[in-house]
Amino acid sequence: MAVRRLEQLGIVLGVLLLVALPTALHGWPTTLRGNVFSLLVLAGGLVLVWWRTQPRAASVAALGLILAALAVGGGWFPDVGVALFSASFAVLALGWSGRGAWLVALCGLAYLVPFYYLAEVDSWVAALMFTVPPYVAGTLLRLRRETADQLALRAQELEEERELFGEIALRHERARIASELHDIVGHAISVMVIQAAAGQRLVDADPARAKEAFAAISESARQGTQDLERLIELLSGTESAATGGPDLALVDEVVTRAGRSGLRVTCRFEGDREAVPEPVAHLAFRVVQESLTNALRYAPGSEVRIVISIDGGGRGLAVRVENDGVPRHDAQLAGTGRGLVGLRERIQALGGQLTAGRTGVGGWAVEARLPGG
Repeated sequence: MAVRRLEQLGIVLGVLLLVALPTALHGWPTTLRGNVFSLLVLAGGLVLVWWRTQPRAASVAALGLILAALAVGGGWFPDVGVALFSASFAVLALGWSGRGAWLVALCGLAYLVPFYYLAEVDSWVAALMFTVPPYVAGTLLRLRRETADQLALRAQELEEERELFGEIALRHERARIASELHDIVGHAISVMVIQAAAGQRLVDADPARAKEAFAAISESARQGTQDLERLIELLSGTESAATGGPDLALVDEVVTRAGRSGLRVTCRFEGDREAVPEPVAHLAFRVVQESLTNALRYAPGSEVRIVISIDGGGRGLAVRVENDGVPRHDAQLAGTGRGLVGLRERIQALGGQLTAGRTGVGGWAVEARLPGG
């Protein structure tokens, strides 16, 4: 604001130096027409103080007042006052853009006709010299300002997009971590709860089998802890390269643990498991793990059949996990309902599909189709 006031003060001083002072030195007019002429010229220069905020009104008013002064006549116009006339044309170019700028340029050329005759200019070249270059300069300044405004607007849009993408990435990462934690903790807790319930029933009747149940609880807790540590290392970026990423060998481990937990599990691989990329192998493992977890919750003791088919060359992979049905009252642990939902979202993000539902014989089947990578 202080800079703006200094600029306006500078314009006022410039008008006084270019018009009032030369007129006073030349001899201030003594007639009414002469005074009106001088006041109109001074007013035409002073309105330019609003050239930044109101360029249209300032330029039109300045040119109109100068033309009115010439029409009144009876005064003396200093040669240095032509600078105000040229500045008015520069401000005129700042007020309009696009097609409006071309129309205003034509109006400016039309304005020169009465100005030429009222000011008694000797040459059209001189009239154009003091009007066209200032108008071009004002146009260039306006275009530069518009470009700067567009760049600032684009920068703001990019910043907003960056914040939006960052927020989406954060939500996606949180969802991924939540899904991983659900898979790890959900499976381990399901095994421990079911084995704990079995151990409680067998502790008096069959101590040997109760001991096996508690051993399974210990193993499941230990395995869950290791999985959590692996997830923490992965998220923190400290996972060793020698450790390697998940592969289909983990399916054998989770199948073995499920068998010790009371499920009758069979698993068959079709194709070369070594050709499966790491992200696809990880999701295939999660499909098997989530399916076995649900079988432990809702169909403990049932028979589960797993078939993993790998296309030649690792072009795709299909996982099918099917279990027989048991009465609902056998279920010992309720789930959250988020396991298959989160798993479906992760598979779809990779370009695959997952379906789950009851079979014709009352069991449950989960089938996932994954791309090769």
